[in-house]
Amino acid sequence: MESPRITRERVKAYLAEGKRFDGRKPEEFREISIETGISNKAEGSARVKIGKTEVIVGVKLEVSAPYPDSPDKGNLMTTAELLPLSSERISSGKPGFDSIEIGRIIDRGIRESGFINFEKLCIKKGEKVWSVFIDIYSINDDGNMLDAAGIGAIVALTEAKMPKYNEKEGKVVSGEWTEDKLPIEKKVPLSITVHKIGKKFLVDPTREEEDVSETRMTTGSYDGTIASIQKGEKESISIEELKEILDLSEKVRNEVFKKIEKYIK
Repeated sequence: MESPRITRERVKAYLAEGKRFDGRKPEEFREISIETGISNKAEGSARVKIGKTEVIVGVKLEVSAPYPDSPDKGNLMTTAELLPLSSERISSGKPGFDSIEIGRIIDRGIRESGFINFEKLCIKKGEKVWSVFIDIYSINDDGNMLDAAGIGAIVALTEAKMPKYNEKEGKVVSGEWTEDKLPIEKKVPLSITVHKIGKKFLVDPTREEEDVSETRMTTGSYDGTIASIQKGEKESISIEELKEILDLSEKVRNEVFKKIEKYIK
């Protein structure tokens, strides 16, 4: 087995020439495939594959009390569960840091962009609102779970239908939905993660590339507007590098959006 140091040097040497082991350019994504309607119990669901990386995302809606600081708005909770079946590196038990981080990053991009119209999820101010739950599950991890999860969340939210609600009884009618979709806006906060290896940047890393990544930046943006940004790993980023990352993120975001646009109309 090749040592991590040798692998790192090989990846760096290839990137210095603008190459990658699988023949892609640094700014190129693997093939993206999307399937909707995965769950007949969820309000919306999607399976996303980026190369060999695969995630399933489900959206559920429940009636609950609003948060004290937003009595007239719905709630949002995003969780990620990295399943042991997706990688030998993942063990069963409590969610680890990676699971928590993915959930928080995806949640922030959706929340801060205004993609969901939370005011329209208010049933009775200060008493009842719709709560949106986004559940992310890993099926196979071959790198870039973050962006796969982000795409899956956006598609599942777009697909989600509102459950029937019995106002007289104050209950959701189990297993029945209206024709109304979840109230979402046109600004789609697509997340793109840029990794730095040596002096070069790349997107959509394989597991092998992700293992030697020195730092990364995930940007959630729409129409040239940055809704969220999150740095990961220990290495620092200069102002000049940050500008390069943001330019690359926007370019790649537009290309990825074209590939998934038909699923989010």
